[in-house]
Amino acid sequence: MKTILIGEDSSVVQNMAKKVLEYQNFRILTAKNGEKVLEILQNESVDLILLDLNMPVMNGEACAKAIRHLPDEQKSKVPIIAITGNASNYTMQDFKELGFNDFIPKPINFDLLVGMVKKMTGNL
Repeated sequence: MKTILIGEDSSVVQNMAKKVLEYQNFRILTAKNGEKVLEILQNESVDLILLDLNMPVMNGEACAKAIRHLPDEQKSKVPIIAITGNASNYTMQDFKELGFNDFIPKPINFDLLVGMVKKMTGNL
């Protein structure tokens, strides 16, 4: 079973994404901010990270950069999908430079989310 880590401060978005992805047979871990995402990564191996750009304590951009600089090569290369309500402020190139593999705009289209997660985890 593939493990997805959701870094999202909105309980509503976190719970909906969790339910949708658990229904697709993914194991879900959740964190409310970037620091918690990094804490979880110390003890867990994950197959994909969904990361909100706007979170308290440590935002998604800072968290993605920190993940890309982890000493554990496997963890530093895990695919990261940005979740943002400000997608129009970024180009795909911007997301790549920040360390993200792709992005999903808010409000989240859960069909798009499931498709992207399955594609990136090889769970087609």
